[in-house]
Amino acid sequence: MGPLDQVNHLLNFLAPALAVAAILALVAPLFYRKRPAAPALLAQAAINFVAGAAALGIGLWYFGHDGKMASYAGMLLACSLSQALFLQN
Repeated sequence: MGPLDQVNHLLNFLAPALAVAAILALVAPLFYRKRPAAPALLAQAAINFVAGAAALGIGLWYFGHDGKMASYAGMLLACSLSQALFLQN
């Protein structure tokens, strides 16, 4: 496998974490209207992305390959928890 193939695989591996992080950061203000806004939308998405990518990496390490629903559930849980902690006072 060449270097371009490896980059393609890495980007496809991280794509779900990026999508969930961006959607969660955009939708969060709808549920937290009465709370003060978080400092920046990009910061929220970046923190959520790191948490989701870490969860996917742990799932890859534990199961030996990616694409397991348990890994995706862990990614959703990690992103949700990081977003909730980010919006705490």
